[in-house]
Amino acid sequence: MAHHFANEAPTRLLMWQRVREYAVPPSMIETATARRAVGDWAGACAAARLDVDLDLRAVRDRHGTDLVTRLRADLRLLAPDLLRWHMPRIAPDGRLRPGLTFSLACYRSSGTTPLHLVVRTPPAWADAGQRMSLALWEGSGDGVHRHHPHPHPDRRFRLDLHRHLWDSGRSGELARRCGAGRVPAVAPPARAHAPGHPVLPDRSDLPGRADQPYLLDSAWAVARWAAEAELLLRAEGRPLGAFTVRLGARSRTVLELVALDDSHAPTFRPLREALPPQEVAALPVLPEAAVRVLPDLELLRAGLVAAQRLHPLVAAALETSGSVAASGTAPVVGLAPQTGDPHRVQCRGEIHRIALRDGVLTAIDHDPAQLRREELLVALGGPALPCLRAIDAVHCNPEELPAVRERLAHGDAAGALDVVERLLGPGAILRDGPLRQELESAVARRIDHGLFRSGLVAEHPAAGAVGDGKTSSARHSEADHRPRLNRRTPHDMSRKRSSQARPRTGLHR
Repeated sequence: MAHHFANEAPTRLLMWQRVREYAVPPSMIETATARRAVGDWAGACAAARLDVDLDLRAVRDRHGTDLVTRLRADLRLLAPDLLRWHMPRIAPDGRLRPGLTFSLACYRSSGTTPLHLVVRTPPAWADAGQRMSLALWEGSGDGVHRHHPHPHPDRRFRLDLHRHLWDSGRSGELARRCGAGRVPAVAPPARAHAPGHPVLPDRSDLPGRADQPYLLDSAWAVARWAAEAELLLRAEGRPLGAFTVRLGARSRTVLELVALDDSHAPTFRPLREALPPQEVAALPVLPEAAVRVLPDLELLRAGLVAAQRLHPLVAAALETSGSVAASGTAPVVGLAPQTGDPHRVQCRGEIHRIALRDGVLTAIDHDPAQLRREELLVALGGPALPCLRAIDAVHCNPEELPAVRERLAHGDAAGALDVVERLLGPGAILRDGPLRQELESAVARRIDHGLFRSGLVAEHPAAGAVGDGKTSSARHSEADHRPRLNRRTPHDMSRKRSSQARPRTGLHR
């Protein structure tokens, strides 16, 4: 039985519900899957709006044929649509977490620094289109992506230990790695030490305390922490030891992975002695994909999404574990096509119809000559017919405007235009209003993304608007400039610069 919340769904789940509806449209999944099936990994990346910033020939010349062979094998298994499906997101709109670099795969080479296949997201000011980039990180001194705010792989967001989130050949491991067959983590405090559940340490910063009910919910995958920590420490070359778990923007806890004896699986417990902050910062960090429960599981348990709306690879993996009811047909994503019923308007005591004719939304119960006379009368300042007022309202501020905004926010420009054409017709001319403003704003923001991709602008364009007597172009030419804060500094940049936390710990969820 699906788990239902007593009052209403948490805001976080409502965000993920919108993400699952708009962030990865069905057309993207179908196109990327078809191209990946024929071995066209570059075409699949293009379909999923993943820019490829690596040259296999150059990599072969620098690092040899063996590494290129392993890299090409991973690229052929890469499902960019599945990667976008599992990308970390930020509240409240669910867009991609900006300015992020995380590792997909790690390659040991003859050099001192291992090579990483990484995916990067642009900063917030250049995230129009919600595009990502795929590159090879060869060390902090390569200088290729210096314009990116965080070009090095993030320890908190790493998918080299979670290949099932992007590897089409290992997507079936999703159910086992996310604990799909386990009981949801929602339980009263008295059952926190029940058999089959991990022993939750009696710490104020850990989930499971009665005085912190907001932490004792289905969002924390506490039952998987020990197994995931074992994989993390093994990748770091440590069989057992301490690791950190980030619980919030300014909250983290230090745990220790221990084995009671050789016949028992390792478990975790609080660190007995407090470590200095410098040592805590150097400890391995449990990846975010292991800290929290898979959002799709939460949505299924809350009844906020149907199994047919999930990504096909995700639905197939969860179906094998029993989390998704088996169906006779393959999972289908997306909305059902809307019917073409015309609008009905009361005009001059009669019910008139408004529908698409010849690619344009028009009042079909009025003579074309009469409509031209009425439009001329409106241009001269006269009153408009109710049918013309209804058409103008649909052009300027339609009911589908929130859906268009969501699609544009997640980079689905083709889906937004499809909604507009289905509503107004492919031959319509947009009139001034909120709908036209949204479309023009989306086009204008693509310019910022293009400037960022080209490396011409490495920081927010408004960062140079400071009163120190230097022009913006001169300030951009300085290598390591840190702009001064004043009233013209953007709010997001001002909050980030004034934060006393380290960059990796000052991220807001």
